[in-house]
Amino acid sequence: MLRIPTAGRLGLIAAGLLGLGSGAVAAQEAPPPQAQHRSCFFIHEWQGWKSPAPTILYLRINRRDVYRVDLTSGSPNLQRSDMHLISETRGSDLICSALDLELTLADTQGFRESLIAKTLTRLSPEEIAAIPHKSLP
Repeated sequence: MLRIPTAGRLGLIAAGLLGLGSGAVAAQEAPPPQAQHRSCFFIHEWQGWKSPAPTILYLRINRRDVYRVDLTSGSPNLQRSDMHLISETRGSDLICSALDLELTLADTQGFRESLIAKTLTRLSPEEIAAIPHKSLP
C-alpha cells in the first residue's frame, strides 16, 4: 500500500471536491495528472548525487536512471566537495514525489542545512545524454 503524506491527501481531497462541479463526462475523458509520468524508487537504490546549480540536484538511481530534483531555495553549499546529502525516511522508503524526500545537507564539521524539494522528475535517456558529463552523478 502506498502511503500518501497528509499534505498529499489533502491535495487529493481538494482536487476531488473541485472536480465535482465539472461534470462526469469531463472527468472520464481526462487522464489523472502525471499518471503516465509517475515513477518511484526505493531510497536504498539511490547511488549518488551531483548539483550543477544551487537549486538543482541530479540523483543516480540503480546505475541507469537519473532523477532531477528542483529545490525551493537551494544552497550554494551543494557545490562544496565536502558535503553529504542525507535523506531521512519515516515509514516507507518508497520515493514517488518531491513530498517523499526529506533532504539535509551536512558536512563532517557538524554543519546541517535542510533542503526542500519542489519537484522530482525521472529523466529520459535523451535528457540524461544532454547533461554535461561533469554534472552527472
